[in-house]
Amino acid sequence: MKRNAGASPRRNLKRLGMASLGLAPLMFGAAAQAATITLPPVSLGAEMRSSFRSTDVDGAAEDVNDFNLDSARININGSITEQIKFTLNTDYQGDAENDVQIIDAVGRFEFSPTVNIWAGRFLPPSDRANLYGPYFANNFVPYVDGVQDGYPFVAAGRNNGVAYWGDFDRLKISLGIFDAGSTLGDKDTVIAGRLHYSFWDIESGYYLNGTYYGEKDILSVGLATHQETSGTSAYTADFLLEKKVAGGGAFTVEAEYAKYDEFGGYSTGPGLPAGAFTESDGFFVLGAFLFPQQVGIGKFQVLGKYAETDYEEGTVDFTQETMELNLNYIIKAFNCRLSLFYVDTDYDNAAPDVTQVGLGVQFRI
Repeated sequence: MKRNAGASPRRNLKRLGMASLGLAPLMFGAAAQAATITLPPVSLGAEMRSSFRSTDVDGAAEDVNDFNLDSARININGSITEQIKFTLNTDYQGDAENDVQIIDAVGRFEFSPTVNIWAGRFLPPSDRANLYGPYFANNFVPYVDGVQDGYPFVAAGRNNGVAYWGDFDRLKISLGIFDAGSTLGDKDTVIAGRLHYSFWDIESGYYLNGTYYGEKDILSVGLATHQETSGTSAYTADFLLEKKVAGGGAFTVEAEYAKYDEFGGYSTGPGLPAGAFTESDGFFVLGAFLFPQQVGIGKFQVLGKYAETDYEEGTVDFTQETMELNLNYIIKAFNCRLSLFYVDTDYDNAAPDVTQVGLGVQFRI
């Protein structure tokens, strides 16, 4: 007579354990799949500007020669929905404090080209030069002439606030309310507005460029104002003309007039009176030509800029004249370019004159 054909209880337990081990990866795999979180679309970018500068100050014992990390930024952009987006940008300027600042933290509600609401920290509606910043300026040293330095700000021209902007075909409108910013040292509110009109190719979007390197024919004008509730004010008018040249070159003319009335901002040269200026009235004119011929991996551009600003410091009035010359090698527009630059700054009744020669590089990914 045969024994019981079924397996022993011990063998059954052994088989059950082996089966459990075999099912474990499937169970954990299913659990992991169930816990997967799909992130919204996010883009990550980085950019840097670095330079070597030799600075000669009249009366100084010797020139100052420095390698500088002028700026290094991490840029993050994401879309929560098609209409709700977010921007976070950081900036390190290589100063003595070695601080990394959050320069942009923006919640962007973009319902249509004509209806956009931004809230957080970002560049307020202002002049073209403030809205393109150092990375999208045509020249390598854009903010040493005092013309664009009158707006109060928290960090790198930014303020905390909320703004509406919209593109109406050729007309762009932006209007916002912001804190006065650290340069004024008060808690007042600033109303900022800008009107922009494109006569030729349209410049869409909130931000602007100092050049398009021959990609567009541009003839645009802009008017901007900042009005503080205490009565201080700023007014600017800006102009950009850029015409394509056959073969991929471009001729560019940019100009701006700016008037600041007790609105903050700082003098930009060594030896100037400390603190914010009381009033300023100034302009700049810039001309550039991008040669169409390809030389190696890029194209050469020559550029010249002249600026003049009259300051009232409260106790000292003076005039600043600034001339900048660039020989730029454009490899991939703003993403990769080299600049040999010369800046001469003369002060009337204020401080020693300053001459600077340097070589700068810019990279963006």
